[in-house]
Amino acid sequence: MTKAAANLQERKRRESEARRKHIISIVKALIKKGGAREITIRKVAEEAGFSTTIVYALFKDKATLITQAMDEALLELVKVMKKAASQHSDAIEKIRATGKAYIQFGFCNPDEYALVFMERRPHAPVEAARVEHGNVNQDPYAYAHSLFVGLREQGVVSGDDTQLHLMTQIFWHGIHGLTSIGLVMDEGDVWIPKIEPQTHVDSLLDVMISGITQQFAAQKSRKKPAATA
Repeated sequence: MTKAAANLQERKRRESEARRKHIISIVKALIKKGGAREITIRKVAEEAGFSTTIVYALFKDKATLITQAMDEALLELVKVMKKAASQHSDAIEKIRATGKAYIQFGFCNPDEYALVFMERRPHAPVEAARVEHGNVNQDPYAYAHSLFVGLREQGVVSGDDTQLHLMTQIFWHGIHGLTSIGLVMDEGDVWIPKIEPQTHVDSLLDVMISGITQQFAAQKSRKKPAATA
């Protein structure tokens, strides 16, 4: 390939990436305004100032469009989770720190969190996402699961892979529940008494971690019932 051809190819690549980022920004704005169900390829193309042909060339379909709009938020979430966990060597403290970081991310980024975890949307194949499924450096769930693998390696819990996923999902459901309710409940709502946020977070994590480690305790740490005469 000649230098001129290489330069042309690189310019086209940059132009394509710039278009992709612009379209993604339009998708995020439209979702914030009316939700994922309001997204259509035609509407996105009109807002972005492109033809539908260009949008389809960059994104296979609506599901892929929305999926890739979530990528940036997922990458940022796993980044803050890993940073929080890296401050600790103990497996339990890593999980506790990760839970706090997850909740804080949701409260600080309500629109992005709602798009990823609270918005009903069409699902594209995992290959459509730029976030690699199962990669602990990109996939927040995969990273959380790796922490429970670490908990088993430290001999705190025992169980096969299915049980490790169950532990991970119990943990995930708890932190997501607190985050999502915190985002949708108005400050003036009288139906649920308000609790000091940090107290709520700390207590939730204490209860979940204590329950998981007891329910799935490593066999060697479980006491056998005393023999009867």
